[in-house]
Amino acid sequence: MSFKVVMLESAEHDLKELKAYIVKNFSVETWRNTYDKIKKVIRNLKTFPHAGSIPEELEKLNLCQYRQVLSGMNRIIYEVRQDTLYIHIIADARRDLKTLLARRLLQIM
Repeated sequence: MSFKVVMLESAEHDLKELKAYIVKNFSVETWRNTYDKIKKVIRNLKTFPHAGSIPEELEKLNLCQYRQVLSGMNRIIYEVRQDTLYIHIIADARRDLKTLLARRLLQIM
């Protein structure tokens, strides 16, 4: 069974920020390689949606419907609902997830 993938606006924004950072600090070629790896990981999730682990920070909050996978130095946070994967966050794995989530909540309000 292949799951449908929905890239949420927040994840699309993350990709734009990631692209700008990589192109500015490295190169367009580095961005292409990074983006290809991200797309490959997401394609794999279509077939194996539960392959990711539950992020420790979210598990402590009893938000176990969210999972994560790594793509190079990037963390992809997603949610599985029925036959659909919702990509919520694509961020550098070294970033503090708690801080990132707090900023996101403040932006919504």
